[in-house]
Amino acid sequence: MQILPPKEFSPYIKHYLFLESSGDRHRTLRLFSDGNPGMVFLLDQEPLSSNPTHHLGCSFLYGQISHFKDIFLIEQASFVIIVFQPDGLYQLLGLPSHALKDQFVTAIDVFGKSIVRLSDRLRRCAQRLDQVYTLNNFFSELAFQRAFSSGNTLVQAVLPYVVQHKGLLSIEQLVRYSGYTERHLERLFAEQVGISPKKFVSTVQLHAFLKLLRSKPSMANLTTICHESGYFDQSHLIKTFKKHTGITPSEYLHRANKIAVNFMEINDKPARMSGFYNLSQ
Repeated sequence: MQILPPKEFSPYIKHYLFLESSGDRHRTLRLFSDGNPGMVFLLDQEPLSSNPTHHLGCSFLYGQISHFKDIFLIEQASFVIIVFQPDGLYQLLGLPSHALKDQFVTAIDVFGKSIVRLSDRLRRCAQRLDQVYTLNNFFSELAFQRAFSSGNTLVQAVLPYVVQHKGLLSIEQLVRYSGYTERHLERLFAEQVGISPKKFVSTVQLHAFLKLLRSKPSMANLTTICHESGYFDQSHLIKTFKKHTGITPSEYLHRANKIAVNFMEINDKPARMSGFYNLSQ
């Protein structure tokens, strides 16, 4: 379930996600980039791990993701994920976003012991609305006490421009729109977003394709969706899709249990085949 935060948090937080994995044991969960960093709370006792020797604990932050990340789950689990705006952690805390790129960081290392208290409160909440209220209180205090302002709104202006155009923009167009040099844009994106403008544009384009794919009529021409999303051909789409997610479009549709659009359980069941997606195998 996706729930929007109060309006005053919108510069920092995109939405809250309340998710559950399946009941199967020993699951591989795959996270791929949607252009937003996040913070995860595990509401059950079993910790997640990013590899057999590294436990993530019950709350952790993840930065921008260049390539997909796998985490491992022993039991069925419930999650709360705070999905930040692309530059939300920078605006909220003043954290250089490149420091979190491709990282899973224990939340206590960033927020201190207050995050342990928040995690405990979330677990004790009997209702979803109580959890939302608890999160709102935490971020209200955080924004009041630790809000950081860079005084530079360039990135905040460019980000919605990219989303509005569904990622169908060149770097040259971003340079003209912003009035800054490509090198200056690169520096700002690295500091405030954590990835390059080119990577952010590519991520937005991919998710525009996924949105079209989810909403397509049953008889829609998938080649048309591919071209509408700005990909030269199916081969280009499949190559980009696999680079972002580690799997093919066919596997995404038929083998991955999607907890959220960019967060899924990977299983080993054979994928169903269909004309367009035969090319991805």
